Amino acid sequence: MNRRSDSPLAVPTDPSADPTPLHFYRLPLGDVASLPGAMLGARLLTPATLPLPTAAGSPVQPVYAELLTPTAPTLDAWFTPGHVTTSQHGCVHIVSDGHWLHGSARLDPAQSEGGLEHAAWRIYADVFAALAQHTSPHLLRLWNYVPGINDHGDGLEHYRHFNVGRQRAFLDAGRSAFEGSPAACAVGTAGKELQVFFLAGASAPLAIENPRQVSAYHYPTQYGPRSPTFSRAALAGVGGGRRALFISGTASIEGHASMHVGDVRKQTEETLLNITALLDAAQQKAQVSVPIESLSCTVYLRHREDLPAVLDVLHQRLGPHSHAVRTAVVLLADICRADLLVEIEAHAIVPVEGGQ
Repeated sequence: MNRRSDSPLAVPTDPSADPTPLHFYRLPLGDVASLPGAMLGARLLTPATLPLPTAAGSPVQPVYAELLTPTAPTLDAWFTPGHVTTSQHGCVHIVSDGHWLHGSARLDPAQSEGGLEHAAWRIYADVFAALAQHTSPHLLRLWNYVPGINDHGDGLEHYRHFNVGRQRAFLDAGRSAFEGSPAACAVGTAGKELQVFFLAGASAPLAIENPRQVSAYHYPTQYGPRSPTFSRAALAGVGGGRRALFISGTASIEGHASMHVGDVRKQTEETLLNITALLDAAQQKAQVSVPIESLSCTVYLRHREDLPAVLDVLHQRLGPHSHAVRTAVVLLADICRADLLVEIEAHAIVPVEGGQ
C-alpha cells in the first residue's frame, strides 16, 4: 500500500469569504518534516501494541491500537498554513490557528472516581469548556478510543458507560446530543486510558444520516440507557473552495440490528453498502459527489487473522489500485458491539461544485 495521502495547498481567492485551508496528510512518521505549514494535531499509528505515550503537550499522540498495515509507523495529521497557538483546558490539549482547532485528551478511568462513565463526562466537559473559549466552537469529527470497550463493570458494558458519560456532557453543555451531533467513531483498545481526539471549526457542519440505518441517537434502549451521540456523517467546508465529508465509524448494521454475525467477509461487504448509502445521501442532501474509491479509510479489525479476508473484499469492491485501498490503514481494535468484527471510518476532501 502507498502510505501517503495529502492535499495540495491552495490559497483561497477571497480570504474573507473562505477560511484558511485545512489539509490532511497520511504518511510515514519520518516524512512529517517535509510537510508545508503548521501541524494542528496528529494521531500516531504504530505496529507496536502499546506505544509509549508522548508528552501531554505534543500535537502528536499515539493511538493505543496496534497497526496491522502498513508495517511502518504512520501519521494521520492535520495541517494549516496559518500560525498556530497551543493551550491547555483541564485534561484537553488544544492547537488552533484561529479558525481550525485540533484537540486531544486522555484519562485513566481507574484513576477517575466514577470510572469510565465519569472519565468520558470529564473529557467531554473539558472539550466543551475549551471550545466555548475559542473562535472554533463547532465539532466536526471525533475519534474515541475506549479501553476494554466490550468488557463489563458495575453491571454495564464499558461502551454503554461511555455513552452515558458522553451524552451527559453534551446535554450539560447545551449541545445537541441527537440530530446534528458531530461525526465520530468509538472503538476498543488494549490501552488503559480513554483517549479522545477531535477536530473543530468556526462553522457548524451539516449532518448526514444513512437511510439504511436507524440514526444512532435513536437506538432503542436494548443498546443501553443512553444512545450513542454521533451522526453517521458530517459535511464541512475546509477552506480553499473545498468541503470535507467525514464518515463516522460504520459497521455491518441494517436498521439497528447487527448483520452477518460471525462472517467477516459479509460484514465488510455490508459495511461498504452502508458507506455507499452515506455517499448517496450526501449527494442528495448537499450535491456533494464523492466516489467511494477516493476515500481515505481507516479499518478497525477485531481479529488479526481476518486481515487477508478484509483486504480481499476491499480489493474486489474498490479496486487494488484505488486511493481508498492504496492509502488505507488497518488497526487491531474491538468494535462497539461484541458481534461485530470490522468497522470502517473514512473521509474525503472535495472541491465545492462551482467554487474557486
